[in-house]
Amino acid sequence: MKWIIKIGLPVLVLLVGFGAMKGVTALGEEEGENKPLDTRPTVKITQLTPVAYPVEIEAFGELSPLESTNLSAQVSGEITSWNPQFLAGGIVKRGEILFSIEKDAYEAALLQAEANLASAESALIQEKAQARVAEREAATLPDAQVTDLYLRKPQILSAQAALKAAQAQLKIAKRDLANCDVKAPYDALIVSRNIGSGDFVAAGSTAALLYNIEMGEVVFPLARFDQAFLPGQFGDVEATITLMNRQDDIISRVGTIHRDTGIVDTSTRMTHLVARVDDPYGIKSGLPALKFGAYTQVQFVGKTLENIYKIPQELINKRQIWVLDSEDKLIPKAVTVVREVGSDFLIRADINSQDRIVMTLPEYPQSGMAVKVIANEKLVAKQP
Repeated sequence: MKWIIKIGLPVLVLLVGFGAMKGVTALGEEEGENKPLDTRPTVKITQLTPVAYPVEIEAFGELSPLESTNLSAQVSGEITSWNPQFLAGGIVKRGEILFSIEKDAYEAALLQAEANLASAESALIQEKAQARVAEREAATLPDAQVTDLYLRKPQILSAQAALKAAQAQLKIAKRDLANCDVKAPYDALIVSRNIGSGDFVAAGSTAALLYNIEMGEVVFPLARFDQAFLPGQFGDVEATITLMNRQDDIISRVGTIHRDTGIVDTSTRMTHLVARVDDPYGIKSGLPALKFGAYTQVQFVGKTLENIYKIPQELINKRQIWVLDSEDKLIPKAVTVVREVGSDFLIRADINSQDRIVMTLPEYPQSGMAVKVIANEKLVAKQP
């Protein structure tokens, strides 16, 4: 009996294990026959919506004054006083007196001119009175004896000419006296000064160099790929001008695109535009100064592109995108890249908002390849 147990029990265990193994194998074969393995690559898809996209153009240039003036004295003389702000780096407003020239000689010249004018007026009055007397006497004389000289017409013309000369002399004397106070022609930054108290200046000699701070200009180059997106008209195109060499904060002003310089650089093939900004030193507004010579960024909006698609660059492969047909098969669609915007492309393509755009391509995509969709997202182009 014992030998039966020793031999039969291991055989029974082997038989039971073998039977279980065959059952599992048969079950696996049955399930494999019912569900064949899906070898299609998986993809994610999205849908695009066309938008009207205003193109932002960005360029860089140096801020410079609208104009500069080599200030000169219009009269000669000794400098008697000057404005405390009349020094390098000083800022003066339009009409402020920068320095004054000794006025004694010019005041005397004005008095002399006034005296000459009074004398000329008196002489003209006398000639007119004598002419009236001559006219009454002429009434009793034969016509042959009455001449223009007898009626004192030449004398009156001479007196009138003398009066005009005296008036001109007076005007010049007043001008010269007024020019003894040299004034700022505009809100100005004093760049350099060549004179001081006690110096003698001659008429026409340069006294200082001034920069106009009522308005500044940025002349900036524009590459050919940006030129196609310029607006048709300048003048009312708003631009943001930002100071680039500050690390602690950002200084920005609103200006305008004023003009095209009308010249293409022969070496770079770039054109140059001019942006203007009012009151760059903040004299009227109290804003932080945009100093001349600073490197600035100019941003403005150019043309608006209609019916455009904004799409991540990684979805473009060999100037085409891939879409799915109704049977979930890959179809290539040619696209035209209009512009690069950061990590995106602006494109035109023969697609619509219902087309399913493939976001994750298989390693070797081919037209007609069947794929399996695992996600569906709506990708809407963001406005700039």
